Amino acid sequence: MTKKLFIKTYGCQMNVYDTERMVDLMSHEGYVKTDAPEEADLVVLNTCHIREKAAEKVYSDIGRIRVGFEKQKEKDLLERKNEKSEKIIAVAGCVAQAEGAEIMKRAPIVDMVFGPQTYHKLPDMVEEAAQMKEEGVQPRLLDTDLAVDEKFDFLSKKKITKKSSAFLTIQEGCDKFCTFCVVPYTRGAEFSRGIEDVMSDARKLQEAGVTEVTMLGQNVNAYHGRGEDGEEWTLPDLIRRLAKIDGFERLRYTTSHPHDMTDDLIKAHGEIPELMPYLHLPVQSGSDKILKAMNRTHTSAEYMKIIEDLRKVRPDIALSGDFIVGFPEETDADFEATMQLVRDTEYAQAYSFKYSVRPGTPAADMVQVEEHIKAERLAELQELLTQQQMRFNKKNEGQTMRVLMERFGKRENSLAGRSPYMQAVHVNLPSEEIAKKYLGKLVDIYVTNGGARSLRGDIVGLEKQGISAA
Repeated sequence: MTKKLFIKTYGCQMNVYDTERMVDLMSHEGYVKTDAPEEADLVVLNTCHIREKAAEKVYSDIGRIRVGFEKQKEKDLLERKNEKSEKIIAVAGCVAQAEGAEIMKRAPIVDMVFGPQTYHKLPDMVEEAAQMKEEGVQPRLLDTDLAVDEKFDFLSKKKITKKSSAFLTIQEGCDKFCTFCVVPYTRGAEFSRGIEDVMSDARKLQEAGVTEVTMLGQNVNAYHGRGEDGEEWTLPDLIRRLAKIDGFERLRYTTSHPHDMTDDLIKAHGEIPELMPYLHLPVQSGSDKILKAMNRTHTSAEYMKIIEDLRKVRPDIALSGDFIVGFPEETDADFEATMQLVRDTEYAQAYSFKYSVRPGTPAADMVQVEEHIKAERLAELQELLTQQQMRFNKKNEGQTMRVLMERFGKRENSLAGRSPYMQAVHVNLPSEEIAKKYLGKLVDIYVTNGGARSLRGDIVGLEKQGISAA
C-alpha cells in the first residue's frame, strides 16, 4: 500500500526548502503527501526557533496530532479495520537542534528528533524506527549533528521532481552572531557550497523544467564557494553563471545582510535581466544605538546608501525588510529612528515582530522593554508598512507584468503566481482546462486591481484566442 506523509513547515524559506527535499526523499521510498496528519504513516514537524514561544507551539501541535491519532484509531476499530498501525512522528529543524533531548523527555509520542543538517538520513531513520516498532520497542532516535557538507553530498545524488520554481541552497549557517539570533547555534557556522556542487544541482533543476531559481542561505550574499581550480566565487559571480543556463528566466536570492552587499552585487542588479527587481534586505532597526546592541555591523546611514546605490542601477527595484521592535533598551527616540528609516525607504513589503527573548543569546540578559510598549510600537510600525505595501500594489494597476503561475488558486478555475516584485497575483479563468494550460508558465498579466496583500489581473491575449476572461 502507498504510505502517506504529513509535513508541517514553520518559519523561514530555508525550512521550506528543507521540507521540499524531505518530500523528495520520501517519495523515493513510496510516500505521498497528505494534508491530514491523522491519516499519515509519517508525520514530520519541521520547526523554526526564531519566533516567540516556538518550542511551546511545537508541543501544542504534537498534542493535537496525538489526539488525532487516537480518534483515527477509534474510527478504524468501529469500521472493523484490522490494519496494524505503525505511525511514526518526527520533529525536525531548529527547535529539534536546540532542544532535542528536552523534546524526547516531554513528548513520549515522538519517535525521532533530527536537526536541519541531518534530514538526509530520514529514510534510514524511518526504516529503523519502523523495525523497532515491529519488535515492540518505542523508537527514541536523536540526531543533531552539524556536518552540513555530508547532507549536500547526499542530497545532490537524488532526483528532483518536476516544478516551475525551486530553491537552490548555496550557503548555510551564519558567523554574524546578532545578539538576538539563535541561527549560529542551530544551523552552525557559515558554510558555502563549492561551485561545481551548486552547478550540478542547478543542472538538475534545469532538467526538472525550473524557470525561476531562488538561491538560499542564512546569509546568502556572504557566499564564497570554491571552484575546481581553487578560486573563490562570490554571489554575483554565481548569479552571472546561472543566468547563462538555458531555461532559467528568473533568479532571486535570500536572505541578505547589509554588511555583504558589495558594489559588484549591486552592479549585478543593473546588468543581469534574469535577476528579478526585488531584494529582501533586513535592517532590523533604524537606530544606530540599537543596531550596535544587536551586533548588526552596519549603521542606518550605510543601509540607506545601499538602497540609494541599488535604485541608481535598478530604479524599479522593490524592497522588503525585517524589523524588530522593542529590542532591549529601545527608547521612543530609537523607535522613531526606525519609523523614519521606513518612511525614507518606502518598502514594497516587510516583516515586523516584537522582540522576544531567546535563551542563550546575549540580548536575553539585557534590560527588557515592557510588553505593552512593544505591542504599541509594533502596531504603529505595521500600520505604516501596510500603507506602503498598498501604495506599491496600487501603482501596478493598469500595468502589464510577467507572472509565473505557480499553483491553482482558492477560487474555482483560478491560478495564483508571483510577479517580478514577489507580489501574489491571482487570475480567474473560464475553465479548469484553460487554467491547466497556463499552470507553471510565465504569462503576461494586465493588472486590474492592487489590494493590500496581492494583485488581480487578466491574462493578456485571451480574447485573441477566442477565450473570454472570467
